[in-house]
Amino acid sequence: MSRNPSSILLVEDDASLRTLLAEELEVDGYRVSCAGTAEEGRRLAMESDADLIVSDLRLPDGDGLSILRQLQAGGASVPFIIITAFGTVDQAVEALKAGADDFLTKPLSTDHLRLKIKRLLAHAAVTSELARYKSQTTEDNSLGLVGESRAMMQLRNEIKQVARSQAAVLVSGESGTGKELVARAIHDESDRRNRPFIPVNCAGIPQELMESEFFGHEAGAFTGAKSARRGLFAEADGGTLLLDEIGEMPLALQAKLLRVLQEGTIKPVGADQEEKVDVRIIAATHQDLIKAVEQGSFREDLYYRLETLTLFVPPLRERGDDVDLLAMHFLQDSARRHNRGFLQLSEVASQILSDYPFPGNVRELGSAIERAVTFCDGDMILPEHLPARIRKRQTDTPEARPGLPTGKLADWPTLEQVQQDYVGRVISAVDGNKRRAAQILGVNRRTLYRWLDSEKDEAND
Repeated sequence: MSRNPSSILLVEDDASLRTLLAEELEVDGYRVSCAGTAEEGRRLAMESDADLIVSDLRLPDGDGLSILRQLQAGGASVPFIIITAFGTVDQAVEALKAGADDFLTKPLSTDHLRLKIKRLLAHAAVTSELARYKSQTTEDNSLGLVGESRAMMQLRNEIKQVARSQAAVLVSGESGTGKELVARAIHDESDRRNRPFIPVNCAGIPQELMESEFFGHEAGAFTGAKSARRGLFAEADGGTLLLDEIGEMPLALQAKLLRVLQEGTIKPVGADQEEKVDVRIIAATHQDLIKAVEQGSFREDLYYRLETLTLFVPPLRERGDDVDLLAMHFLQDSARRHNRGFLQLSEVASQILSDYPFPGNVRELGSAIERAVTFCDGDMILPEHLPARIRKRQTDTPEARPGLPTGKLADWPTLEQVQQDYVGRVISAVDGNKRRAAQILGVNRRTLYRWLDSEKDEAND
């Protein structure tokens, strides 16, 4: 989702450090422009359209924050990293308050800098994509459904086509995929948009009350009916009635629903005359209604009346990068409701979410982000803030579990041998790229070189 390669502006007055950092970043595939003074940095910041800026706090002719302030004054928002000496940490904290995204202290760890750059660019890319998506949603009425996967684009097109009709619609999909949002989008796209949209969960109404709840009743129609009551169909007159979990509706009521679809009339409990209603029915279910028809729990004639216009809401595991967009959407929404400031997903947490299949779909993702925001004390969502079931799956997958030795305990390898074997596998997997191997292993390159030298020494003994 991000532009490639990304452009970085590096502002550092130490020429040797500036050259070293530029070479490191260029090796990583970034386009790097350099400046040695605040004045030159301000000029390049306005001219180069950098995706990210790294600046020393103290420069010969001022400070790096002047570059940030100039960008802010111009309305630009660019990820900004401040580099500071050990003695100016307090100033760095002030820099964060002024709008910088992060800071590093000298002596500088290039690995740490590169990791922060990668995280900030990834976050900026997702944020930009989400903002662009929301802008499109506002401009071209993209229905308020977050996601740009092929499946979601197709679903939006189908919603717009279905919305032009007055016929009943069946929305199918797994639990938690957002079937009610789809139903509401159909209503909002239709010429009924200014009339009521009433969702009702068929599984949440006791069977003995269903007929009265849907069709209303006359005063005295049954014990306790002291006054007449309008039913859901009458309340939705002129608009849309969503019957969620339609498969839970009892057969007797299904017959009455079929009459509403065929004749456009309802008969309140205890009434002598039928009433005309103008209601569009949208039914939603996670069940296999064909199987329900075969089992006799769902009317065949009602099924075929509903399935003429069927929309399928895809599960989250089939929506690719939509997980990132949805996670950012939920993160921003939850942070706002919790009165939290800027929050972002760490790279590892984002990867864990992307790898998880989400059997509970979008609803489960939203709940996971809500939990993470609740338990996060800082400004970064880390893996430990996510639900245990999501973290656990990453370590439970066969490819994530190292093979355990078998046979006699005396034949089991030492910890050092296991380490050497694993390091060797990682280096092989990255085609000998020691920088990448060190990143995966979570160590700096000096440690990795020490391990490799140790292996050579043992081999020569």
